[in-house]
Amino acid sequence: MASTTLSVSSASISTSKTPCLPNSTTVAYFKPNTTSLSTSIVGKRIRLYRSSRTRPIGAKNASTGINCQASSSVLPSALLFDCDGVLVDTEKDGHRISFNETFQEKELGVTWDVDLYGELLKIGGGKERMTAYFNKVGWPEKAPKNEDERKTFIAGLHKRKTDLFMALIEKQLLPLRPGVAKLIDQALGNGVKVAVCSTSNEKAVSAIVSFLLGPQRAEQIKIFAGDVVPRKKPDPAIYILAANTLGVDPSSCVVVEDSAIGLAAAKSAGMKCIVTKSGYTAEEDFVNADAVFDCIGDPPEERFDLAFCGSLLEKQYVS
Repeated sequence: MASTTLSVSSASISTSKTPCLPNSTTVAYFKPNTTSLSTSIVGKRIRLYRSSRTRPIGAKNASTGINCQASSSVLPSALLFDCDGVLVDTEKDGHRISFNETFQEKELGVTWDVDLYGELLKIGGGKERMTAYFNKVGWPEKAPKNEDERKTFIAGLHKRKTDLFMALIEKQLLPLRPGVAKLIDQALGNGVKVAVCSTSNEKAVSAIVSFLLGPQRAEQIKIFAGDVVPRKKPDPAIYILAANTLGVDPSSCVVVEDSAIGLAAAKSAGMKCIVTKSGYTAEEDFVNADAVFDCIGDPPEERFDLAFCGSLLEKQYVS
């Protein structure tokens, strides 16, 4: 098999005035990490790791970041996206704000600040997040004492929080992350099935897909969200359900995630996983990811495309 050359120069890589992930280092690395090359540009360090498995990766002439494309004859059977942090960076200024507005309306005396909410995101699912928080710090005086009644109480809080969050989405106050629509269009245009797999409420996820991606795309995207599975990420149940429902082999799927718990779910399901870091997850450990970027990116700042997704699967079909 022919060798691959990865070239790095100040002409092909530069920092961005409007990066996909604000105040972050542009990152692209590929597994396994056998050879590394680093360079410092305008005071920021950028590292590239190339795989010992040859893969045609080119550093394109982009005005920002790294453009990784791969010529691949293999395409995924399905492209599966997480929602929050992947399609839209919703957590800090979307879900957190909606939780706090709900707590204020119900006069619970609870406020989740930015740092606290970042810690709570390690727990998959909004209802599970609230339950774990109240179990740790103590339940509000207005909360029921009975466990079953508390479940109903939490469900009511979550429903109100979802309504407030959906109002933000319907007003399109939170934009899609760069490159999301592009990659989805590439997949749908090439017959690759697309789904969104999220621990968030199904109505909230559907609102994001419908209002931000548009009805034409939305009708072609399958949504698996909320309590559709009994165990949430990092459990692989939602990704296994998606593969079974779509009628595809998990090993032919590529997942786009932004968090360590999402990555764990995808890998446990036997799928390839690309991480696009988000505001809350930039410092998490993604050592098991097949590739890591700061975003998907639109041209001329594109980080990767559908062919690159397919290249991650090639070794499964080459003896």
